[in-house]
Amino acid sequence: MTGETTSDAMGGETTSTEGGSYAVTMSPMGKVLFDDVPERVYAGQPNTVDMAVAAGKADALDAMYYPEYNGTVLDHFYARLDGVSLDWSELENAWGMGPEGFYELDSDVHLTDPAYASTLQTLDADDVTNIGDDVGPWFGNYYSGAHTAPPAAYEGDYEYYGLWEIAARVAEVFRAGARHDALAEEHAALRTTIEEGLPPADERPSAALVFPGQDGTLWAYHLNAPGFLCAHTRPLGATDAFGDDEWSGTTKQVDYETMLDRDPDVLLVLFTMASSYRIADVRAELEDDPVASEISAVQNDRVYAQGVRYQGPIVSLFQTEMTAKQLYPDAFGTWPRYVDGEDYPEIPADERLFDRGHVANAVTSE
Repeated sequence: MTGETTSDAMGGETTSTEGGSYAVTMSPMGKVLFDDVPERVYAGQPNTVDMAVAAGKADALDAMYYPEYNGTVLDHFYARLDGVSLDWSELENAWGMGPEGFYELDSDVHLTDPAYASTLQTLDADDVTNIGDDVGPWFGNYYSGAHTAPPAAYEGDYEYYGLWEIAARVAEVFRAGARHDALAEEHAALRTTIEEGLPPADERPSAALVFPGQDGTLWAYHLNAPGFLCAHTRPLGATDAFGDDEWSGTTKQVDYETMLDRDPDVLLVLFTMASSYRIADVRAELEDDPVASEISAVQNDRVYAQGVRYQGPIVSLFQTEMTAKQLYPDAFGTWPRYVDGEDYPEIPADERLFDRGHVANAVTSE
């Protein structure tokens, strides 16, 4: 299968052409023409893996970044959806792949932003162009993650999208618009539930979204920043403990003294639902440190595990529910805590914020 890319449109609509081919439009690629539905899919980041799974194409995946790590995290969420799974053990590790690897994989589509691909150490701009022409088209929008600037060659016409806008376009690549629409309906219902249940702004906790560092430090991320990386935290409207800070990038390393000075009520610890990090170890380190142990979140046992930043539609549903319970247990029910190495906790049916059956049916139905 081949794809022809043109740069005359950025709208996102799907159009059909003679001979059964069809086009899907998204920045920065423009209009991408497909002769037929891709059967071999390179996915890179876990958000695009999740989008492929949401489109019913888990079995078409042939590569992703760090399959054991990211695949484990995704499986912890999929375990709560009947019939939804990801066999990541056979996927090629796409991180650090050079041009030869792309030609060997021979994927029909690469769910990766060509602007981002051109910044990787193992590829240059010519490689990206050649792979797109010779192997399969690129289709992704990386810089919508935090509304950061793309490489200079892509500035000007680059457009930012929300998570669900990107997912809708990826679904159209696989002619799976009906699946996406069903998931989007569930997301809309979840958002309504949250909006109706949120307490007034002056009654909401302060929170910090962090990742463990070394030698008494944490990496802090903004909680309510634009972009799909905050798709599960921004709608919840908690007070960002670092909301007044302006950083040159999307994260900043802070020591425990700085965190105590901000004193968040809740600590949301990223990447601790994976195979490489344990939330129990994070809690123990904070509790044993004379400074960190004074942070309100630590003293009140409100240090919670989080999943991934690069989230697709399915994972975002779970992470939004999880974070709502972690931040607002009185409004949305108590979070049952996460046990290291296990799947997303089982939540009683009457305490769930979205319908697992509807989501599973959307993904698995023909």
